Amino acid sequence: HRGAGLGGSHDEREQTLNQILVEMDGFDTNTSVIVMAATNRPDILDPALLRPGRFDRRVILDWPDIVGRTAILKVHTKEKPLDDTVNLEVIAKGTVGFSGADLANLVNEAAILAARRNKPAIGMKELEESIDRVTFGPERKSRKMSPKEKEITAYHEAGHALVAKMLPNADPVHKVTIIPRGIAGGYTKQLPAEDRRYMSRSQYKDMLATLLGGRTAEELTFNEITTGASQDIEHATKVARAMVTTFGMSDALGPRTFGDKQELVFLGREISEQKDYGDKIADIIDEEINKIIQNAHDAALKLLTENKAKLIQIAQTLVTKETVEAEDLDALFNAPLPPAPPETPATPAPVTA
Repeated sequence: HRGAGLGGSHDEREQTLNQILVEMDGFDTNTSVIVMAATNRPDILDPALLRPGRFDRRVILDWPDIVGRTAILKVHTKEKPLDDTVNLEVIAKGTVGFSGADLANLVNEAAILAARRNKPAIGMKELEESIDRVTFGPERKSRKMSPKEKEITAYHEAGHALVAKMLPNADPVHKVTIIPRGIAGGYTKQLPAEDRRYMSRSQYKDMLATLLGGRTAEELTFNEITTGASQDIEHATKVARAMVTTFGMSDALGPRTFGDKQELVFLGREISEQKDYGDKIADIIDEEINKIIQNAHDAALKLLTENKAKLIQIAQTLVTKETVEAEDLDALFNAPLPPAPPETPATPAPVTA
């Protein structure tokens, strides 16, 4: 109803839709009338709309791959001046999951940045910065952080980056920054090496350890935790639950899904989950989710404890520079550790009678 732009009461909309369906069935093949429709929620369409004779061909338009993204970028940059150093394939590689509209917005943001900087052409710097603007929002350099808050953010992001660099199945780290952007106080940007449609259990485990790396670094460094990891914990919990209830990645429960999600037809919103399992299974699901998250936390803690000197080095670099790109992060990992500060000799306790 909403997609057809139908007004009136529910009964009137239902009657109008039925009339449309009747007319669609009654089309003569010689009338040269073609009916086309589009939706981004094919899973909630009325089955009556999809009966043979109504829509004979279905075309699926998925997210563009790297070849498609490169072609889309070429279209949107055709009328805009580009610097000779611009490589659209590199930009396409860094925009996994972007739609055509996202890419158009990216190019427009890059053009605005170039104009503000009085540049005659759009450069790679503007395009790469606009990726972050589209993904995370504009920078908030005007937001003032206290030295303590800045240090906590630096160790938090350094924890994410260090864990991701040390785990074999985590996505490569592209950028780490403690400059606030959007609602985030800082962020660690990871980019997959290639487009992929499937995720393995090993990749999910390393993703969870990376997500919990920030909170674990705070815990290890300050012996305290903050609210800065709330989104990381929320995301990690959703991933762990999906591993158990949707992807069949639990050894205790095996290859089975749990919970029949009920959606509000025509609105595309999940309103409830039909519980198709007993209380005993519900307890096992909770135990498996907790075990997955705890194992991820333990993995992050082990890596950060073993490489605490490198964690400190990355965090101190972030406090100074605020942003560390992939090349600089690689150099930090290969650089020797700074010498440890000399220990202050202990003052002997006074002798009492």
